[in-house]
Amino acid sequence: MFTFSLTLVRHGETPYNREKLLQGQGVDTSLSETGMQQGEAVGRYLRDIPFNNVFSSNLQRAVQTAELILRNNTHCSGMEMVLEPLLRERGFGVCEGHPKEDMKNMANAAGQSCRDFTPPGGETLNQVRLRFKKFLKVLFKQMVDVHGWSGPDASPGDATNGTSAAASDVAPDGSADDGLQGVSVHALVVSHGAYIRIANKHLVEDLNSSLPAGVKMSHLFAPCPNTGIGRFVLTLSQSESGSPVLSAARCVFTNRKDHLEELTAAE
Repeated sequence: MFTFSLTLVRHGETPYNREKLLQGQGVDTSLSETGMQQGEAVGRYLRDIPFNNVFSSNLQRAVQTAELILRNNTHCSGMEMVLEPLLRERGFGVCEGHPKEDMKNMANAAGQSCRDFTPPGGETLNQVRLRFKKFLKVLFKQMVDVHGWSGPDASPGDATNGTSAAASDVAPDGSADDGLQGVSVHALVVSHGAYIRIANKHLVEDLNSSLPAGVKMSHLFAPCPNTGIGRFVLTLSQSESGSPVLSAARCVFTNRKDHLEELTAAE
């Protein structure tokens, strides 16, 4: 058994985000000035978390955000990150570079909700989910290859008892180290809004992750704000073939944006 924390962060704001334009994979923009400030803010918020492994989408906006987080971290400055194409944003096909409203109109014309609609040339939700499943395999193998099976384990109750574990671990006002008690290996992933929402749904709906006490599904699956933070605690076991498989998962929180309050106050 091997337990580690997985912290998911969405990239900071880009000019396309500000203008409500879809980026997907074909539009590879840099962070805006606000996005840089958000990256600095989330870096300061997470500065005392000793991340052992860092993965980022290889699109500029995610890489820049990951660099800002590492630069502000007291344990990880100079750490090498893994640029992982499996973490790229959902492909939006012909809608990339165009207003989000255009995709809504296309979805309405097709009689579908915007979230479920796949534009011509774009990725389906299931295709993105399969990409995330592939990433989890890569992640699990790397965590075990690097840290071995001798890492500190959480007891089954720690990982699976969503009500008592979440209630005892998480302070009402939220803290950067929520869920990390008794866990000493930590992975950071920097990705994108639509991708993170699909990842959250896969972890909760398909992999039966337990949920924080009193948190509504609508919040867990709400759109992730720029530099929004989510965290899961995952426990791996060894399959008959020797490969690592998920045996328990616990959602600590999703879509947290406490760190952005200082930016709002400064405006």
